[in-house]
Amino acid sequence: MTKQAFFQMNSIFISILIEAMPFVLLGVFISGIIQIFITEQMVSKLIPKNRFLSVLYGTFIGALFPACECGIIPIVRRLILKGVPLHMGIAFMLTGPVINPIVLFSTYVAFGNNWDIMLYRGGLAIIVSIIVGLIISFQYNSQQLLEKKTLDVHNHDLIGEPHFFHKLLGALQHAVDEFFSVGKYLIIGAFIAAAMQTFIKTSTLLAIGQNELSSSAIMMGLAFILSLCSEADAFIASSFTSTFSTGSIVAFLVYGPMIDIKNMLMMLDAFKKKFVFTLIAYITILVLIGSLLI
Repeated sequence: MTKQAFFQMNSIFISILIEAMPFVLLGVFISGIIQIFITEQMVSKLIPKNRFLSVLYGTFIGALFPACECGIIPIVRRLILKGVPLHMGIAFMLTGPVINPIVLFSTYVAFGNNWDIMLYRGGLAIIVSIIVGLIISFQYNSQQLLEKKTLDVHNHDLIGEPHFFHKLLGALQHAVDEFFSVGKYLIIGAFIAAAMQTFIKTSTLLAIGQNELSSSAIMMGLAFILSLCSEADAFIASSFTSTFSTGSIVAFLVYGPMIDIKNMLMMLDAFKKKFVFTLIAYITILVLIGSLLI
């Protein structure tokens, strides 16, 4: 490795961490709040009993949460542990990083105040989320979470209901515990992504993407490798507009927030391996088909 390549990889690695870390911190903090302040009874009252409605609810509630794909996984894991159905949690996980207002607005700005790419991005993400959520609702009856030791913060030394301060302290303890669990995979994923960006030439990938199918596949692969935060990826995607088709640009913008190196490693830390790879297969097929129809 030359000195120039090392510095390039190092700068990419640090930029990915700086970009993702605030959202990871936000995600684990929300996860801690959910663990301490949200009860199973509260969750059960909010969830529609109907399978289809619960998938729709999980899909569109993502519009209210400005969460990056890095920070949303601990939130989803905690919600599922609290009783949210797997299919609803996954639907939220897929759309949260795509259809929230910050991401949609950044997409609108990145493409010169053009509504088309923004609407295609949001629309395809919603369609993929609903289809994947419904498939999962029929295929899986269990949570599919890996068993982990959780921090015990039930305040057994307190008489009666814990005070707000003790609950907040417990939430922070959970957030710290979750951060160290998730953080190591963010670092590993960022390092792999930085290495691949440094040593795999973009020109090599561009040379392969000469038709609709291969260009969409290449842009999805690029999104997986680059592991960009969804708040920033539109500005990278806009630089490819003269080289790639609209469908393949949309594939990049939808696939990356749903599946990239760092959040795949985080999912493998939260869910069973077979479930994660099944989920990846469904998302890959649906995003590819959707991009070809645009």
